[in-house]
Amino acid sequence: MAEVKFVNVVKEFEDEKKGKVVAVNNANFTIRDREFLVFVGPSGCGKTTSLRMVAGLERQTSGDIYIGNRLVNKVHPKDRDIAMVFQDYALYPHMTIRENLGFGLRNLKTPKKVIEEKIKEAAAILSIENLLDRKPRELSGGQKQRIAVGRAIVRNPSVFLFDEPLSNLDAKLRVQMRVELSELHKRLGATVIYVTHDQVEAMTLGERIVVMNEGEIQQIAVPEELYEQPNNMFVAGFIGSPPMNFVKARLDGNQLYTAGYTFTVPGHLLPKYSRYDGKEVVFGIRPEDIVTVHLLNSEPERNVISPTLKVVEHLGAELLLYFNIGDEQVTSRVSADAKVKGLTPVKLYFNLDKMQLFDPETQERIN
Repeated sequence: MAEVKFVNVVKEFEDEKKGKVVAVNNANFTIRDREFLVFVGPSGCGKTTSLRMVAGLERQTSGDIYIGNRLVNKVHPKDRDIAMVFQDYALYPHMTIRENLGFGLRNLKTPKKVIEEKIKEAAAILSIENLLDRKPRELSGGQKQRIAVGRAIVRNPSVFLFDEPLSNLDAKLRVQMRVELSELHKRLGATVIYVTHDQVEAMTLGERIVVMNEGEIQQIAVPEELYEQPNNMFVAGFIGSPPMNFVKARLDGNQLYTAGYTFTVPGHLLPKYSRYDGKEVVFGIRPEDIVTVHLLNSEPERNVISPTLKVVEHLGAELLLYFNIGDEQVTSRVSADAKVKGLTPVKLYFNLDKMQLFDPETQERIN
């Protein structure tokens, strides 16, 4: 296996209408040997372009990419010692599964006996021994995805590349395949670079996550850090489901004034925000940090409001409560034990120990 390093990597495209478009802007980071790293972000953010540059399917405009200690800027894709799993499986319909698994090795002139051994090993790892003599049309979506992964495994590459491999599967099968991919990584001890637009998938699979937006890397961190210490409003709003609530506010001493409600900032947080005293800020709080007073042992003295609910969504074990603070919609996620009914006012406690404040101009989190 091997580490992968981006050094000042820039990728630009020419667009007929927009002119020059920067798909990846000055990327500098290292993917550690045997790490499972996930790129996540909205469509067009540059995550797939980054993956394709590692694969050699796109050539960077400037900068260097290393796989292991080897500079691969001018190395042909087939010579980079990588294997890629695509979104659409890319199986040959006229070949059996056995033939699909061995196709890449046959092109590399690998001895027939070695090919059979590698196919047998990959089939055992993925529990697909009984599928080897079938054709792709006879398989389910999940089985096809396993075959696509198996075709990468037989190559025994330095780096595995996954380009949104689960996006064509239904929700239940995606959950199952996430578990299987995570277990597979532990078993192989492989370096894995994985691209997805699904933040739940990213948080589940990634040892570290690269969050991208409009070609810029917003943050690289472990899942817990992304969730608890987002660099900016984009990361805070993209990571988490439902996303973080954002409300315009003004900080005055230990008081946080919003449209219609005043909150008291815990004393231990005030030094952190002292330079924003008397200024406009953006108040951020996660839905699970807004709870019904009904579920607390006693009603807190501060930071309790009684908004009129707009919508109550019942999700089995949880309820999502929607209400407004000024013109901004706010979501609370509470246990179904809260037994909120109808759209009547309900007392909600805001746990400001968990809040974040952001600069309204730069959108950066205030440290």
